[in-house]
Amino acid sequence: MTTNVISLVSIGAHPTSGRPRRAEQDARAVELGLQMAGDKLQVLHAGNIAEPTLRSYLGMGLPQLHVLEQPAGADALPVLSDYLRDAGAQVVLTGSQAETGEGSGMLPFLLAEQLGWPLIVGLAQVEAIEGGVAHVLQALPRGQRRRLKVRLPFLATVDNAAPKPRQSAYGPAQRGELAAHEVEVEEDELFTGAVLQPAKPRPKRLKVIKAKSGADRMKAATAKASGGGGQVLKGLSPEAGAQAILKLLIEEGVVR
Repeated sequence: MTTNVISLVSIGAHPTSGRPRRAEQDARAVELGLQMAGDKLQVLHAGNIAEPTLRSYLGMGLPQLHVLEQPAGADALPVLSDYLRDAGAQVVLTGSQAETGEGSGMLPFLLAEQLGWPLIVGLAQVEAIEGGVAHVLQALPRGQRRRLKVRLPFLATVDNAAPKPRQSAYGPAQRGELAAHEVEVEEDELFTGAVLQPAKPRPKRLKVIKAKSGADRMKAATAKASGGGGQVLKGLSPEAGAQAILKLLIEEGVVR
């Protein structure tokens, strides 16, 4: 008996040019799904069926890609959950975070909550599925892996620890079919009223000072930065002061 595997995909954006492309993590979800189910894999997208980028997923060897047609700004959560229930999905794979739109990474969590399924974060590999139980590897920091057992059905997010996606071929991309599904459109009120702008770089983390006692922590917090090699200029003429400053700049390599 084959496992009913569905991979969810979205439209990505190139990190430099911003041009539409297949999303990197979603492509890994498709690759992992192909390794599990082969040509029985279902791939699902909620959005505009006329988006040319969808064919880059078909170019991975998919005969068909299902599209739940809805405009930009619509809420994808209810239509996805209804489709997955009706399709009898047992394993749902998705990227951990979208490259366009909100990009909050909350969809897998909200979808798993609405379906009442367990969620695996950072799926690296599915080793086996036996007796309705999946044996999987979860990616951990620093290249570590954790072996888990989870009962079907379940939802898993895929990140860069998953298998690298195969290249998209032009021929299969043009031969593949985009199957449209009409769904009831629900507006995402929170997203509709939002203003999108590029994310700002995160501030650097402060250095964590390891101290064993309260006295050590107090000393580290109140200690002044030690300086060395400084010189206080007093009673000098403007010319002499300027000469001393120029000499220092030359020594530090600021002026050559």
